[in-house]
Amino acid sequence: MAKDKKQPRPRAETPKGFRDYFGAEVSERAEMLHKIAGVYHRYGFDALESSGVETVEALGKFLPDVDRPNAGVFAWQEDAEGEKPGDWLALRYDLTAPLARVYAQHRNDLPTPYRRYAMGPVWRNEKPGPGRFRQFYQCDADTVGTASMAADAEICAMLADTLEEVGIPRGDYIVRVNNRKVLNGVLEAMGLDDSAQKDAVLRTIDKFDKVGEAGVRELLGKGRLDASGAYIDGVGLSDDQAGPVLAFLTSKGGSAAETLDNLRGAIGASVTGAEGVQELETIAALLDAQGYGPDRIEIDPSVVRGLGYYTGPVFEAELTFEITDEKGRPRQFGSVAGGGRYDDLVKRFTGQAVPATGVSIGVDRLLAALREKGRIGGAAEGPVVVTVMDRDRMADYQAMVGELRQAGIRAEVYLGNPKNFGNQLKYADRRNSPVAVIEGGEEKAKGIVQIKDLILGAKIAENATLEEWKERPSQFEVPRDQLVAKVREILDGQG
Repeated sequence: MAKDKKQPRPRAETPKGFRDYFGAEVSERAEMLHKIAGVYHRYGFDALESSGVETVEALGKFLPDVDRPNAGVFAWQEDAEGEKPGDWLALRYDLTAPLARVYAQHRNDLPTPYRRYAMGPVWRNEKPGPGRFRQFYQCDADTVGTASMAADAEICAMLADTLEEVGIPRGDYIVRVNNRKVLNGVLEAMGLDDSAQKDAVLRTIDKFDKVGEAGVRELLGKGRLDASGAYIDGVGLSDDQAGPVLAFLTSKGGSAAETLDNLRGAIGASVTGAEGVQELETIAALLDAQGYGPDRIEIDPSVVRGLGYYTGPVFEAELTFEITDEKGRPRQFGSVAGGGRYDDLVKRFTGQAVPATGVSIGVDRLLAALREKGRIGGAAEGPVVVTVMDRDRMADYQAMVGELRQAGIRAEVYLGNPKNFGNQLKYADRRNSPVAVIEGGEEKAKGIVQIKDLILGAKIAENATLEEWKERPSQFEVPRDQLVAKVREILDGQG
């Protein structure tokens, strides 16, 4: 009789492009989400928690993936019902597409404008890379139903306030503002009729931050050699045709007024471009009235990413401090948030144009920035550990831990094998516990407990002389009824 084949054990590994988060990381993210939500709420936005799954039809389009075009979501088809094929469903790839569906579905029950914020994970079925995961958190705030530039100015102000609230000081960030309509005006001034050529110009503009003015000039013309020595064909424009693009990209002046004047020169006689400049002028004036100067928010035509998606103002929050990359080279941290006006998204559902503007903050990027600045990170403080000297007196130890918890102190009873006391202290050390509580039979008879300051003990053991050790004991003997008070005193001293 043949033996049954053994089923192979599953591999204990995280799926490619995903990662696990432990203790301090989860707590730090939760605290950041709480702070961001506080700013959004202060600005009058209401919370919305929509489904993590949408129909593929509602999402509208897949994200671009260079290796697998139009396959940027995790999607599956439900079972058929009779002759009706099953719906295609997908994990949401951002929080904006679900908002468009929610607003279209519930618009008769929602106020206009509708101001909402949303936070949560999104999923993208893209090729993972260093620091690029298939699941990550976003924090969005959007205003749907108004064309007023006051809504865009408010988003920019709120973005600046949010960065400062989570620990990014002024001087370490800048919110930069541009307008898609200005770029459309530049394309009109160039006199381009061919849509493919327009797309090529947009792709070239998007490379401005990498190749600079000279590189863009070459790519708009005949082409250029890249860093690897490969020749990249250009768009084939004449110098006169390329002129408005270069004027647009280099129009940033010493003040908002100077930048706006330069932009008027770049757009020529374009009505669309003039409308975009006027919108930027309105935003700048509204921000100035609220005290948001160019040290926090500035008009900057070099903000070009995502312009294909937006229909008006666009904004990007960039962290300006330097970090070192994996090769030890200095570089700026870069963008942590972006957004803009998108007036066509809801129209897909309703057939009617619905103006909207919003911003999305990349939480994981912000957390990484704060770790780089040393403002968060390190091991999180663990709980007070009540050790078990006599397993038959578990009720006594549970009573102790209950008193500590009632006093708002994080605490736990050691639940492993209590036979080896040294292992209990090793456990407390692995948990980064600040205090251990000890009550053996002798202490119980005397009505006392031993309280060990584990943080101070570690410091003394590492640096102190024998005399200092004797002068600064890290273990205290107190009456049982003073347990909570002494633990509180030690914790306050550690803080």
